[in-house]
Amino acid sequence: MAEINVNHINPFLMAAGTILRDACQMEMSIGKPYVKTTEFGEDSVIIMIGITGEMRGQVMIAMKITKACEIASKMMMGMPVPELDEMAMSAISELGNMIMGNAATILSTKGIGIDITPPTLCRGDMKISQTYAKNICIPMSSDGSMVLELDIALKGD
Repeated sequence: MAEINVNHINPFLMAAGTILRDACQMEMSIGKPYVKTTEFGEDSVIIMIGITGEMRGQVMIAMKITKACEIASKMMMGMPVPELDEMAMSAISELGNMIMGNAATILSTKGIGIDITPPTLCRGDMKISQTYAKNICIPMSSDGSMVLELDIALKGD
């Protein structure tokens, strides 16, 4: 299993920080990356997006349901989002698209071409196994409060 390259992780962190700042007015700080088994609790929302092209794998953007509602509210100009309904799930999925599209653009400037799959939104208690790459988890917080984690499992060619 090839070691993951920090130059392949940073574009996703840069993209997440930019999109959360621009779309949600949240200044993000990045926590210490660590290798993690891909398990999520019952109060989780996960946006799963596959990557193909010169890198392959998946990125999962995981957050608590309460944070997902808060982010969806910010994306919908402050409209109250008391529960993760169809519209809120659509907003969260779009957040995933925006982050991954931005990351693809950053990677392309470094000569790495990737395509992304449409987002899959998962909820609840689950464990995902992948054997092709280690899962690197990077926690991201705003104002000292955990907002989301990026789970990145990539394999370069």
